[in-house]
Amino acid sequence: MHTTLVHVQVKADCIDAFITACEANHLASIQEPGNRRFDVLQSPDDACRFILYEAYANGEDAAAHKQTTHYQTWRETVADMMAKPRFGEPFTGLFPQA
Repeated sequence: MHTTLVHVQVKADCIDAFITACEANHLASIQEPGNRRFDVLQSPDDACRFILYEAYANGEDAAAHKQTTHYQTWRETVADMMAKPRFGEPFTGLFPQA
């Protein structure tokens, strides 16, 4: 399983709009054939800090996600909401098995 933790720091005045954009991306992403999880997490200690936990059956499915209209819309929508550039941290998912 191919997983990525996407770390995002959002501007304080953009939190609600960011969450709304992430919800739309989440709802579409979980419909993708290779998607196993797409969680949007907000820090309880810093409301501006988010992690997107993305799990796909394999690297090809994860790459296909970045070609979807909903991902591209999300990326463009949230670009100006970020306090600093987001970064993805790839992991190999061991359990559950894909």
